[in-house]
Amino acid sequence: ENREEMLSSKSNRLTEALEEANKLFEKVCRAREAALDAQFLVLASNLGKEKASELRSEMTSFDSATFAEDLLTLMGINRTEVEGNDSEPGGFLPRDAWQKVGEEALKYFRRAPTFHYMLGSFKSDPPVAKQRIERQKKASKGEAKQIMPAQLKKMEESHEEATEKEVERILGILQTLFENDPDTPISFFDFVIDPNSFARTVENMFHVSFLIRDGLAEIRLDDDKLPIIEPTKSRKVGEDKRGPGARKQVVMSLTQEEWK
Repeated sequence: ENREEMLSSKSNRLTEALEEANKLFEKVCRAREAALDAQFLVLASNLGKEKASELRSEMTSFDSATFAEDLLTLMGINRTEVEGNDSEPGGFLPRDAWQKVGEEALKYFRRAPTFHYMLGSFKSDPPVAKQRIERQKKASKGEAKQIMPAQLKKMEESHEEATEKEVERILGILQTLFENDPDTPISFFDFVIDPNSFARTVENMFHVSFLIRDGLAEIRLDDDKLPIIEPTKSRKVGEDKRGPGARKQVVMSLTQEEWK
């Protein structure tokens, strides 16, 4: 009914009809509807062919018959020679006919074909909205100072109490050994090394360092240049001997191989 209007070069009715048909095709679910769509495609193709034939490019009109002849010649068929030779049936395309067309088309279309689904893309469910988690408001600096150190202070106090008790226990052992045999020097390594535990040995050296720091014990070298340890007679005497600048600290390294 709208043939003349669709064939007009100034009208876009054919394009609009194709777009509407594409929308309707999404709802096709019966064979009859698919047949109607195919019938529309034939009508639209014929109209598009006629509209293309009326187009003029560089003052020359598009001739579909000439284009078809040139295409067949590219494929390897010369209609003139076939018609002149009545003995040969002719009209059959060589096996590599469409391959030649494809290779020629590659020169003008330098991009890969797009990937598409035959029955449309999979319908994905909409993303589930994430529940917004309200963050707790940060406490002011004053409140943080009042709350946090209370817990840390308890932990620090517990560690300090355990360390202090262990230092006192080791001091008692050292004083007992020295009182039993004051003339025999006590080897520092024999005193701190636990033959069954490297970790315990390191802890012993750590606790003994507090005795040295507080002047409750002292380490010196014997005639063989090996360290020996002995308790000081009293804390007061120890402090008198170790006046300001008299104390010296030493960092000792003990690897697990040396411990073994």
